[in-house]
Amino acid sequence: MSTPEIPDAPVSVDHRGQLEEALVEIKRVIAGQDEMLERVLVCLVAGGHLLIEGVPGLAKTLTIKTTAAVLGGSFKRVQFTPDLVPSDLVGTRIYRPDTGGFDTEEGPVFCNFLLADEINRAPAKVQSALLEVMQERQVTIGHDTLRVPDPFLVMATQNPIESEGTYPLPEAQVDRFMLKVVVGYPTRDEELTVVQRSLVDSAAVREVLAIESLKELQRAVLDVYVDPSIIAYAVSLAEATRNPEAFGLGEIAGLVEYGASPRGPISLVQSARALALIHGRDYVLGTDVRSLARDALRHRLVLTYRALAEQRTADDVLEAVLEAVAAPALALGRPVAA
Repeated sequence: MSTPEIPDAPVSVDHRGQLEEALVEIKRVIAGQDEMLERVLVCLVAGGHLLIEGVPGLAKTLTIKTTAAVLGGSFKRVQFTPDLVPSDLVGTRIYRPDTGGFDTEEGPVFCNFLLADEINRAPAKVQSALLEVMQERQVTIGHDTLRVPDPFLVMATQNPIESEGTYPLPEAQVDRFMLKVVVGYPTRDEELTVVQRSLVDSAAVREVLAIESLKELQRAVLDVYVDPSIIAYAVSLAEATRNPEAFGLGEIAGLVEYGASPRGPISLVQSARALALIHGRDYVLGTDVRSLARDALRHRLVLTYRALAEQRTADDVLEAVLEAVAAPALALGRPVAA
């Protein structure tokens, strides 16, 4: 049965106009990949970290660099390699012979937007160095605890097809990312545009969204209404990954070792609020949650050896979950009778 939904209604012409202008500016450089670009904006507006996974050459790094250029604030890029050490990221204490004391040298994480390029190429010790700053927005170096600039967002990329010199991200680290976006190949028309653009100089990108404007958008997200039935829907999706039999999903029970953590529905609802704002609404619909469910939950599932042997993916599990758990029907933000 189709779910009655409400057409988008402007929540703030200024907010939506700012986001559309930023998106248009990014698309002057990036051809296609509309869903990925929208997810990047969702994480920016919701204040969450983003992990992008895809084979080489799909403009993952270019997308993040272009997004940072469109926004105000500081941007730094770290190319992760197997010989990286934690101090290369967060900083270290340096002895000064002239003073006989130690000075704290801040690392590249002290910025508004950090691009962690090919994050799975660094060992777990380096990856874990990001845990505190991603969760607490602070870094502890020696006896000093230093705050990073506000806002602070980590946008990471990883390559899924290489195994030499790569290290899987720890589950605790992956759980800190609000969304994990899997990027596929462009369509033929999009690829034609990409090749045509490579024949001329790259378009000059201008800053269209100041850092203070981004903070205003992040505050505006807090005013987006989420109906209790929408929250219950997000929790049910996560619960179905932990206890599939209770939702009539016995066929996937042997595929999931650990289901989504509570950060799953939290990230799902928060990102749905941002998506509603981007679409010009001050309320969340079931379709917002449904469209973001894979991105918010896929990296929070730990699959069994059986699933790996059968070449089943987290997206296969979530496809079954989305079919089994119905979205609530809403009318102007209120549940309607079936």
